[in-house]
Parts: sequence; C-alpha cells; structure tokens
Amino acid sequence: MTTDDLTEDSVGKAELAKLEANMARIEELTARIGKAFATKRHVPQSLQGPGQELYFKAAVNYWADAVKDPAKVFEQQVSYWGKALHHYIEAQQAFAKGTFEAPLDSLPDDRRFSNPLWKSHPYFNFIKQQYQIQAQAITTAVDEIDGLDEVERQRLRYFSAQIVDMMCPTNFLPTNPDALQKALETEGQSLVDGLENLVRDLEANNGELVVSLADGTAFQVGENIGASEGKVVFQNHLFELIQYSPTTEQVHTTPLLIFPPWINRFYILDLKPKNSLVKWIVDQGFTLFVVSWKNPDASYRDTGMSDYVQDGYLTAIDQVKDICDVKKVNTIGYCIAGTTLSLTLALMKQEKDKSVNSATFFTTLTDFEDQGEFGVFLTDDFVDGIEEESMSKGVLESFYMSRTFSYLRSRDLIYGPAIKSYMMGEAPPAFDLLFWNGDGTNLPAKMAVEYLRGLCQKNQFARDGFEVADHLVKLAEVDVPLCAIACDTDHIAAWKASYQGVQKMGSKDKTFILSESGHIAGIVNPPSKGKYGHWTNDDLSLSPEDWKAGAEKHSGTWWPRWGEWLASKSGKLIDARHPGDSGRKLLGDAPGTYVREHPEL
Repeated sequence: MTTDDLTEDSVGKAELAKLEANMARIEELTARIGKAFATKRHVPQSLQGPGQELYFKAAVNYWADAVKDPAKVFEQQVSYWGKALHHYIEAQQAFAKGTFEAPLDSLPDDRRFSNPLWKSHPYFNFIKQQYQIQAQAITTAVDEIDGLDEVERQRLRYFSAQIVDMMCPTNFLPTNPDALQKALETEGQSLVDGLENLVRDLEANNGELVVSLADGTAFQVGENIGASEGKVVFQNHLFELIQYSPTTEQVHTTPLLIFPPWINRFYILDLKPKNSLVKWIVDQGFTLFVVSWKNPDASYRDTGMSDYVQDGYLTAIDQVKDICDVKKVNTIGYCIAGTTLSLTLALMKQEKDKSVNSATFFTTLTDFEDQGEFGVFLTDDFVDGIEEESMSKGVLESFYMSRTFSYLRSRDLIYGPAIKSYMMGEAPPAFDLLFWNGDGTNLPAKMAVEYLRGLCQKNQFARDGFEVADHLVKLAEVDVPLCAIACDTDHIAAWKASYQGVQKMGSKDKTFILSESGHIAGIVNPPSKGKYGHWTNDDLSLSPEDWKAGAEKHSGTWWPRWGEWLASKSGKLIDARHPGDSGRKLLGDAPGTYVREHPEL
C-alpha cells in the first residue's frame, strides 16, 4: 500500500465520519422539530386566510364566464397552453443540439432568479420559464373574472399572488441552484446548518414558523441601539416619557414631542447614531421628548382609543409643557400615532385647548377611503376573527400584526430570508432595522377593535365623526399648522390616501412632502446616506396625481427641509434644557423600562 493510498483512505474515512455525524445531527434535529410542532399555537381559521365565500364566488363567476363567453375562457387557456408547449418544444430542440444550452429566454427579469444558471442551464431554465408562464396565466385569469366588486378583486389578486409566490421554484431545494451549489461546496453542512436554523425558529415561536430576520444577539436596546442619551421624566400605566439630553448650547423655546406608533417599539427613530432621527433632531437644537408606550398584557383588555388620547397624548403634552414651562409644544405622530394625534387635535379644538403649536405627521392615514394594500385584511371575515381572538386573549398579540405586515412583502420578509436561513444555512444578519422589525408589541383588545372597525372599516373620522372621550370628533377640526410626510412606495399607508386626508384637515397652514421609498426607509433616511429624494408642491388643491406631476423633485432626504419648517415654528433660541433642570425627579436612563417588556400571555 502506497502513501497515496493511505492518504486517500484517511480522507475517505474522514468524509464518512463527517457524513455519519451529520446524519446523526439530522436525526436529532428532526426529533426536535416534532416536539416543536406539538406545541404549536392554535390559529383561528378566520385568521388563516379569507373565508371560503371569496373563492366560491370567484369560481362561480369564472364558470359563468365560461358559459356566457366561452371564447374568452378558451382564449385564456389556449394562450397558456400555447406558451407552455412552445417553450417545451424550444427546450427540446436546444437539448437535441447536444450543446447543453437553454433556449432563448425573453421573459421579464425577476430578482429571485438572479443566479446565471436560471438562464443558461436547461433544467433550471425550463422550470423557471414554465413557472413564469403559469404565473402569468393565473394573474390574467384572476384579472379577467367578471362579477366581482373592486374589494373582492383586490383580495383575490392578493391571495392568488401569495399562492403563486409560495410555489416559486426558488422555495424548494431540488429547484434552487444556489442552495444545491452551497450544499455541494460544503459537503451538505449548509443543509445541516439550515435545519438547525429551522429548529431554532420553531422552538422560539412555539412551533410556529417565524423566520428570524436578524441576529437576536447582535443588539442590546440601550447599548448599541436606542442608545441616545436621555432620562425618563414621567411614567404612567400607558407610557414613559423620555427627555433627551441636549447636544447644543442653545435650543429653540418650543419643545418637540414625538408620539411613535404603539404597534412597534419607539427606537425605530433611534437606531444606531448614524441613522437616528432622535439624535439628528437634538443636534439641530430642539428640546426633544419621546413617548415610549407600554407593551400591554391581558389586563389592558378594556383600554381603548379614548384612553390613549386622554392618558397618553393629553397627559404627555401637559407634562412637556410643565417641564419646559411653556404654553405650547410641537408634536409628531408616526403611522397610527399620527392618526391618533389627529383625533387628539380635533378633541382639543372642541375643548378650546391651544397647547399644540404645530403637528407633523409621518406616513399617517386619517381618511381610510383608500385602504391601500392593507385593505385585503380589513373585510369582515378577517376583522371578525381579530375581534374574537383579541377579546378572548385581552390583546391582539404581536404575532398576528407581524405576520400580516410580513405577508404584504412576503418575498422580502418571508421567502427570501427562509431560503437563506433554511436552505443556505446562513446565520441571520446583524441588521438593526430587521432586529427592530422582529421586536413586536401587543395591542389592547378594545383599542384594536375600535381602530379597525371605526377608523379603518367605517372611516368615521373623515365622514360623520369618531367618538373620543365623549366627543364626536371630525377630521376637518384639525386646524393647527401641519407638515405631513408620506412615502411613495408605502404599502401600509398609501401616500395618495395620506395626501387626501391632509386635504380634508381644516388647517390653513399645510405642507406636504412625498419621500421616495417605503413606510420605514422613507422616514429613517438620514442625510449621510444621500439616498431617496423627495417631492414638494405648495398647491394642495390638486388631485394626488396632478400634485406629483407638478411637484419639484429634490435629491436626498427631506430631514433638513422639515427641520427648517420646524425651526420656523419653534421660537427664539434659549439656553439648552437638561433633564432634571425643572426639578422633576428623574426615573431612570433612556430608553426606559417599557421598551424592554415582553409580557407573558
């Protein structure tokens, strides 16, 4: 036996030992998967998808079309059959040449198929083209069904697209060249690592498959994220009030109070220093206060919108006035917190309370006539299910809100991360924004139902009035100077609907800014990035389409433009205020305790 033989034999034994170890590990992980699934939560059928009525009506109308206008349906089918068969013949002809080449691929580019093998390899190209041909056929068939109203059609399109996306060949190991290549390169270790990632996620979420989007160990709130210097200066059952330490010798007289959405944690506005809006605002010479909302448990079952207005907004405004010894404050409301700020301002108008000097709205809906992409979840079948579930638990758990928002961007927030984690065996990235995205909060049952029924479904605030604190408040009663920032690809608060809400407000001093990008990236867009421009147009009498067509496009973020607007509403410069200057007892360091709470239900 030669030295080479010994070396080869040793290598073979090492590979065999590694294979055996991996197989043993797979058996262990498979057993853990079974245990994790055994603890899976019960998700009501009403929250799993639309009621059967939608699919039944779609099917009935599809067959009615076939009877009434058979040529239309036959044309759809022949078109699909023709494209599929034509591609099959092309693939066969290319294969027959013996050159192992794929046929011409003229279908639209799709970033899911970025690996060159999707175009060059006959096997992968055939699968990809057939999938895309089928996807086009399904989309066409859904779009051309008669007898559906616009809401039904929108829902059918959305849920059909979810099914089509779920069946994409990139989501399956045998038809994903990236995953197969990685498995070969790592001798299968990537698949073992992926299985470990899968088990970790299942065990962390009681058998529910929730893909980890970020490394949960990479960030510590208050240390390397949400770490701007400040103090908690007030606390009640709904919120902690944080006053941030100044970084300038002088500040504007009128302080600024931010109301973030209680659907998420407030530190989206205070991620790392380089993209922290909190830090940027303080650096511009403003005395800044931020509300950090309580993450509710079942004891908050009967907490409603009126409680958030009275014990949240009005209380916070009074506290800031008292601490700074001023008669007025400037305010910001983000998303649902902007909606509720509008309710508060309408109530204050009726009560002749002039404590708010100006209001800024980030991606805020006040007129829900156009519900945007989120409208597919606002029909009675879903909302009935949400009401039943939240009333039984006392809260609408963060799990449901997180899942809903993720499916609005399922390619980016579900399938893409799942492929990287479970098939490629990659660890989740250390990404601050995705870490925040996974740090969800609960909603009180009463508040969630009031918001979904009265505001989203019935649009009462923009129509006949929404009841808050024994007052019937209306959108037209919002009359303070205001600046609204919307985002042009926002899938939660559609910019056109946001614009139309601003049009209906009663203020004579209105500014509207449209940012590029979406619900988060369009807001958290620091000047240092040099990304995402914005549009301005002073004429708010125009339709949304005409407003944008006539708007001036500016490069970079809207932050400095808004900062100038805010400065004009904030009075003269005075010596900087520091937490504790007023004699107020300090309750602890920012970011406080509420932001870290994860109540057991």
